[in-house]
Amino acid sequence: MTNQGTTIKIIVFGAGGRVGRAVVAEARARGHEVTAAGRADGDVTSAADVERLAAGHDAAVAAVYDTGAVPGAFFPAAARALAAGLGGAGVGRLVSVGLASVLPTGSGEPLMDTPGYPQEWREFYVGHGAGTEALRAAAPAGLDWAVLSPSGDFTAEGAGTGRGYAFAPADAGARIPHADFARAVLDELLAPTVHRTHAGVTGA
Repeated sequence: MTNQGTTIKIIVFGAGGRVGRAVVAEARARGHEVTAAGRADGDVTSAADVERLAAGHDAAVAAVYDTGAVPGAFFPAAARALAAGLGGAGVGRLVSVGLASVLPTGSGEPLMDTPGYPQEWREFYVGHGAGTEALRAAAPAGLDWAVLSPSGDFTAEGAGTGRGYAFAPADAGARIPHADFARAVLDELLAPTVHRTHAGVTGA
């Protein structure tokens, strides 16, 4: 789509959350033009709102969550709206923030199905996974998308380590700072290597 030296226009849906804020900061630090879109700007489950907000942008990031919504309804609805709205706006690249719980481990088993993994939030895990499948089904040919998540979880501290990141299967013990994860997201916007699939990211 582009390369690391090109300045682009990026819209970040869910810009008020911790991941969204880190992505906005990383994009602006690299000199890109960023639109930070939150709930007050529009409804991410509305294709019309997504298209209106995304018009004129080259790439998009979705780091969205609604605490008051049913996960199994919200994430697929947002995915379908993003697919339709970004497609209508002519946006060529989307990186959506996913969840490690539904990512395969090295053995191929989803992390959420491994022994000892917490099950009290399983509805949330499954809802996230349904969102990825909805995106896979709905994305038009002109929208190159990827879902990135930590391979395990985020670290508590906000600052990056400066050691970079690596792609890796799900691992409950893996950790990555928000800032380092944001670097992976920006790299995937500028020089895509992950296409139409979910990949895990861990600290290097």
